[in-house]
Amino acid sequence: MKKVSVVIPVYGVQQYIAATVQSVLDQTYQNLEVILVDDGSPDRSVEICKTFTDPRIRIIRQKNQGVSAARNTGIHHATGDYIAFLDGDDLWVPEKIAKHVEHLERSPEVGISFSYSAFINGEGEPLGIYQTAKTQDITPGYVLCRNPIGNGSTPVIRREVLAAIRHEEVGADGQVHPVYFDRTIHNMEDVECWLRMAALTHWKLEGIPEALTLYRIHANGHSAKIDKQVAALERVIEKVRGYAPEVIATHGNAARAYELRFLARRSVRSRDPETAVKMLHKALKAHWRIVLEEPRRSLMTCAAVYALCLIPTSFYARLEDAAIKAVGASQKRRIEQESAEAA
Repeated sequence: MKKVSVVIPVYGVQQYIAATVQSVLDQTYQNLEVILVDDGSPDRSVEICKTFTDPRIRIIRQKNQGVSAARNTGIHHATGDYIAFLDGDDLWVPEKIAKHVEHLERSPEVGISFSYSAFINGEGEPLGIYQTAKTQDITPGYVLCRNPIGNGSTPVIRREVLAAIRHEEVGADGQVHPVYFDRTIHNMEDVECWLRMAALTHWKLEGIPEALTLYRIHANGHSAKIDKQVAALERVIEKVRGYAPEVIATHGNAARAYELRFLARRSVRSRDPETAVKMLHKALKAHWRIVLEEPRRSLMTCAAVYALCLIPTSFYARLEDAAIKAVGASQKRRIEQESAEAA
């Protein structure tokens, strides 16, 4: 049986880390090692990790350097044939790793296997909506615009893929360190890493049409993070321009539009109509063809943004709740159909 290394960055997640680690230990596929990277966590997260006695768990400590550096450290210490990432506040369903290993074993041309995600709240309760995308025929341009992998707790990756994008840099300690995730990019470091895999290697990215990851949404304000997210995308675009200029030339403006549309929806959820309108208008200015390319999602975003501006908040909340339930039910039916067809 192939060994799977699970890399979990640990920083400020004392409320969630026990459930996260347990979701790995509860996997039906048992040939695992769990690498917990203590990224200088200031709370009780590491203390909680130490309560687990499973011999497959290792704790590695480093000064706080961020999630990319923690993942890089975890990869460096991993001994598995496949490497998976799990954020310290997310969860996996018990069959996740088994299904990814099966997928990779039967598809030797696939280097990155990912899945859909189901959203949960801070208490771990399902929100009834899902993170989905195309699962086959994925191009670098699609990765840039739509990020089908969705989040860092989703992919299981062959060791050879990570070796193909590895480079080295000298750290502040004067030592040479392997680099896979770019530590200078924040908020979109995942996308840039998946892009390098798609653009610079021969390996395919392919998804399993099932919600195998439970992605936690925190009830925090997002307005302060919007500008950082926009800046992060520009940082990714500039970096990708250096190694895949044709991707940026063809898809750069579309990527901006899709990200800005997403930020408009985030602003709606945080009840910030001014920012929502600003992001939506910027999206349409960057690439108005998103209305033709994804008419349903684009028109729904427009309706949500302008409704938030015009309708009393209490009435809008009821409309939003009904819309989320309808969308979630539609997503669930589609996922069930896709899973049945793929079986």
